[in-house]
Amino acid sequence: MTHAANPIEVYVEMGQKRAFAVALDWPGWARSGRDEESALQTLVDYGPRYERVLQRALPGFRAPSAVADLVVVERQPGTATTDFGAPDLALARDEVPVEPGELERWQTILRACWDAFDRAARAAQGKTLSKGPRGGGRDLPKMIEHVRDVDLSYLRALGGTAKIDKAADPLHVLPQVRETILETLTRAVNGEIEPYGPRGGKRWTPRYFVRRLAWHELDHAWEIEDRVQ
Repeated sequence: MTHAANPIEVYVEMGQKRAFAVALDWPGWARSGRDEESALQTLVDYGPRYERVLQRALPGFRAPSAVADLVVVERQPGTATTDFGAPDLALARDEVPVEPGELERWQTILRACWDAFDRAARAAQGKTLSKGPRGGGRDLPKMIEHVRDVDLSYLRALGGTAKIDKAADPLHVLPQVRETILETLTRAVNGEIEPYGPRGGKRWTPRYFVRRLAWHELDHAWEIEDRVQ
């Protein structure tokens, strides 16, 4: 079996019912499965889709061809959130200071993930999203509202806020929220935001924030693409 010259570093969080495989250096590229093996395989399966997301922003990314091209550098027990369907864990390495070039790269990847979500949402306008096996699943307007609300929630977890018009079209509100996210992320990286909130709760680190936010954007972008009829 041939291994890649530069294997992609992955961490795995393992819940009771679901495992997540998360590419540490490529925010947004994280997939789940019933166990570690299936999560790693799904991550590889989604590699070409992630490559398409980055093809204009970071054209140097090449999707791996096999699980052998991945290297698991950390394994952690998951939580109820892991089993619910979201990668949840903050890692010790998330406390490592962020270099200016790394911040710029994150901003590029976040913009690419946002563009992918917007393209999927606009392509699905006027179309029906298929339901799940039990008839579940948000319709497109609810999906966009959900992404907007989660963006705001994650922003608060980082230490920022954005006042928006909840009655406005969520797709028209998202650019405002995203600009605030980029501004707040820069301030957090520069140490301008206290690591603890006024009530003592620990805020998300920039590394954790970017990893979680990029995953959420792409997870729903790909969901829309897969469900549109």
